[in-house]
Parts: sequence; C-alpha cells; structure tokens
Amino acid sequence: MFNEIPAVLKNRMLQLEKIDQQDRVDGTPRDKRLRQISYDTGQFLSLLVVNLPDGEIIEIGTSAGYSTIWLALAAKETNRKVKTFEIDEAKVKMARETFELVGLDNTIELIQGDFFDYEAKLGPVAFCFLDAEKDIYERCYQVVAPKMVSNGLLVADNATDQYFEIKPMIERALGDEQFDCLTVPIGNGEFICRKKMI
Repeated sequence: MFNEIPAVLKNRMLQLEKIDQQDRVDGTPRDKRLRQISYDTGQFLSLLVVNLPDGEIIEIGTSAGYSTIWLALAAKETNRKVKTFEIDEAKVKMARETFELVGLDNTIELIQGDFFDYEAKLGPVAFCFLDAEKDIYERCYQVVAPKMVSNGLLVADNATDQYFEIKPMIERALGDEQFDCLTVPIGNGEFICRKKMI
C-alpha cells in the first residue's frame, strides 16, 4: 500500500506538508492552519483501517484532506469508503481539490458542515478518526462510542501534545467498560479505543 503511492499523490502530500509547515511559522491564525498529522501517523492509520470489521469509516475534521488520503488508501484496498466532516469552507474547497487531483474522490464522501448535525444519520461505525477542535472531543466520543461495532476503533489525535485539552474525553473513555484504550506514541500521540466484543 505504501510502496505503490502514485507520483501525483506523493506530490500533493508533499505540497500539503509544506503548507502545514509554513502555517506553523508565518503567523497564520490557528483555526486557519492545516494542523495535519505526520506522515508516519498516516501510515499507522492506514494499517488500522485495512483490517476493520464491517461498519462506517468516519473522520471528524478533514482539514485539507491529508489524513483522509491515508484513510482512503486503506478503504480503497478493501472496497470501502471514508465519510469525512469539515466545517471550514476554505478547507473543504482545498480538500475537494486534493481528492479529485489524486483520484480518490470516489472513495471519499466529504460533508461540509457540523458533524453534530449529521450524527442521527450515522450507521454502525467501524472506525472514527477524531482530529477536530479539542473542546469537542468528549462530545464526539459520546456520539460515536454507542455506534461503534465490536472491535471497532476510535482514534483521537493529539493525545500527548494536547493531552490536557482532550483529557476529559480520555478520562471518559478510560472509565468506559465497553472499551480497551491505549495511547500510542506516534506523531502527536494517538489515543486508541477498541470496542470490546459484545
């Protein structure tokens, strides 16, 4: 999967990485920065997604689509789709351009809007990647956790570099007997919750 990434996809990923790096030093307001995951975190997410049980693959917080690409590469390999949610119009536009450019637009359903406006339409969830504003993590967990299938995974980004911001969600998950949880020290830290067998 990683060794067969087409040149056009690699080039777009490099472009997004450069924009993200520049955003961090040029004074771009935090809410407008791409704030995307690292390359190795993307690979890690792909490895998780390629072995999922049946159910929806969702992402809360698309940004420009960098992490979505990694999810979609694994989803495509298993004939599945990724449903991703982004509220920022400029980021949605960039993400759409990215998905079309790299030929993954048929594997990704990009929804512009507030995730909480769509929660009632969610089916059983096999995988959720959570990388949005940190103050909504706990609420996202409350919505997604009951919809998770057995052996489904919820992965929350920034578990080490922004631990205190997402601590309420982490503590809620650690206290939930339906889940096994672990923080993996990759990138900015990935907090992984596995739904136990029902």
